[in-house]
Amino acid sequence: MQEKVLHIRRVSRKIPGGNYVTFSALVAVGDGNGGLGVGLAKALEVPAAIAKAIRKAKKQLIKIKLYKTTIPYDIKVKFNASKILLKPAPEGTGLKVGSVIRPLMELAGVKNLSGKIYGSNNKLNLSYAIYKVFKQLKDKEITNVK
Repeated sequence: MQEKVLHIRRVSRKIPGGNYVTFSALVAVGDGNGGLGVGLAKALEVPAAIAKAIRKAKKQLIKIKLYKTTIPYDIKVKFNASKILLKPAPEGTGLKVGSVIRPLMELAGVKNLSGKIYGSNNKLNLSYAIYKVFKQLKDKEITNVK
């Protein structure tokens, strides 16, 4: 199981007597064989936030079947303001996707993929959009088997 910290934010809010500072961590875990989980957690310190996010990501692990080293078919997903188009690519193409999608796909074990991001490229929205892609791919496999 591999873990990767995708984004850490410092969140500050005003309270009577000063500022209240917390940290938010976005972490992904993957097994390198079609499994991916994404977790977001907040804590007063960065290591604690990362540990909590890893626990959440492991609980939310989704496993899909890969077609060779890519996804089985084209898929278009929208999450909040982020839209993603992902297409399977032939062997040797590599990961032709941007932003946070590349490390997520590496963790999942996808080696060949072509994609495009439309709309917002917010790391949090893109991570959850990819998680939604994995949910849809898993659901399709279940319906095709019946």
